[in-house]
Amino acid sequence: MSLRSASLLYNSAKALRAYQPVAVTCKRYLGETANTSFARGIFLGELREEELFPYPDVLSAEQKETISMMMEAGHSFFQETNDAAGNDSNEKIPEEQLDQMRALGMYGLMVPEEYGGVALTNTMYAKFGELTGEYDLGLGIHTGAHQSIGYKGILLYGNEEQKEKYLPSLASGDVFACFCLTEPSSGSDASSIKTRAVLNEAGTHYVMNGAKIWISNGGIAEIFTVFAKTPGIDKKTGEPKDKITAFIVERAFGGVSHGPPEKKMGIKCSNTAEVYFENCEIPVENVLGEEGGGFKVAMNILNNGRFGMGACLTGTMKMLIAKSTDHANTRKQFVSNLREYQGIQQKIARMNLLCYANESMAYMLCGNMDRGAPEYQLEAAISKIFASQAAWDVCDETIQILGGAGFMKDVGIERWMRDLRIFRIFEGTNDILKLFVALNGVQDIGKKLKSAGTMGAMMGLMKNKFLPAAPLKCNVHSDLAPSVDMLRGDISKFSVSVSEQVIKHKKNIISQQVLLNRVADVAILLQSMASVISRSNNMAEKGDTGEIVLANAWCAESHQKIKILLDEMGDSEITKVDEAVLAVGRMGLDANGYLAKSPIGC
Repeated sequence: MSLRSASLLYNSAKALRAYQPVAVTCKRYLGETANTSFARGIFLGELREEELFPYPDVLSAEQKETISMMMEAGHSFFQETNDAAGNDSNEKIPEEQLDQMRALGMYGLMVPEEYGGVALTNTMYAKFGELTGEYDLGLGIHTGAHQSIGYKGILLYGNEEQKEKYLPSLASGDVFACFCLTEPSSGSDASSIKTRAVLNEAGTHYVMNGAKIWISNGGIAEIFTVFAKTPGIDKKTGEPKDKITAFIVERAFGGVSHGPPEKKMGIKCSNTAEVYFENCEIPVENVLGEEGGGFKVAMNILNNGRFGMGACLTGTMKMLIAKSTDHANTRKQFVSNLREYQGIQQKIARMNLLCYANESMAYMLCGNMDRGAPEYQLEAAISKIFASQAAWDVCDETIQILGGAGFMKDVGIERWMRDLRIFRIFEGTNDILKLFVALNGVQDIGKKLKSAGTMGAMMGLMKNKFLPAAPLKCNVHSDLAPSVDMLRGDISKFSVSVSEQVIKHKKNIISQQVLLNRVADVAILLQSMASVISRSNNMAEKGDTGEIVLANAWCAESHQKIKILLDEMGDSEITKVDEAVLAVGRMGLDANGYLAKSPIGC
């Protein structure tokens, strides 16, 4: 990378000194509100226009110029300095490259300038994150584990003393951070952690003992955000009850060690290791947030950190689409180029639509965060679920289009597939996040039904079932009218269908995971439809109507999928099929393996 490129990125960071946070102009973002989430609203049959329009345009001209310069410098770094294949093969990032990343400010992108950071907004950070998605996901995990979750708790919950002490060295990359939650017996169930921290008799230090597994940067970090059980009292019963507390732990405290680097399928250049705490003494002033409030800290760190994944994987998908289209345009089979075949055209269409929907949701999310939205956890979960699955699907189709070449290591797509596989697992598995989305919506419906009473609820459902959905109050481009109508109708049908299932199953709905997965799938599709409508309408208002074709195609396809899912939710015959399939699953688990005998008798 040239010195000119390095100085360009450095100077663009300095230009942010004049940046002032985007003013919160919408009253819905001021003070305490019952619900400001578009995703939550759809469960109640509400199309919340104020959360949808206009599509967030939160960057000033100066910010756009700054991020454009940073992207230019970033491209130079990844093209001239970073060796993604070498990082993967060597399973580490060379020290000289880490030094360049430090010099470029890549470890403190969202840290306020007074603590030595670049002070990017969520949207600017997301855009810069597209570069790691385009070039090297392993390196992206290294930097993301450091700042998106590693020290994000200090940014969100740290007091002034904690920020002044830790953020400057973390922002510079002089020391690395990691997020320590997962344990051998605690994965998605974060509340079941066994690491404990007990206050000493003098009341000056907590003494921590326990182990964490699969910790990104665990073997190279000096600063750890650690979650441990601490003794407490149940306010209702007065009985002893452990609660989770978050701590800032320094390796220098002593009693902190780590295991060897884990051997992984992908993202190999990012360090992953077990971390051990043995009588580690932590000063009381290193509690992050408040004692007993660690679960909230952990969940908010993860919610806040998820927004960047959609943008990062947008970069991955754009790169893969470029490789696929280039091959299809130049490769000739059976006299014609691949591009002439409908099967290839359909694949390219699907890849573009997945990327468009993902990008629309990703920047809707971070834009709303920048303009002060107080509630975005469902949208963040939906974005993470969608992005990780869409990127995997696009990568799979890229290999299919490239054929044998796509399977070869030298072409490089196999590395992307290996790297992408983890995204559906970490920072909340897609399976658990789907339940999170569905159960949050179901809870809101339950509260609404309870307040209306059983008879009132049933009458309301019957009324909503036959009344047309309310028209939009704002003006949307006329060519988007069919998509808007589909969205309005699907939200109404969705709310009625889920409400009927809540009435049917009552509290037992929590155990109906097959049903809840369908509920989440519909919610994800509705969020995606709303996002592409808002985005394409915003572009149309600026005179560019080209994206309306993408939005309408995505909405038409999503509408068909939603119809099938809603029909399945209310079809007793499908329920019987589900029960038959689940019975096979239970039998397989009882047999501890494959159920059938050999068809040839040996």
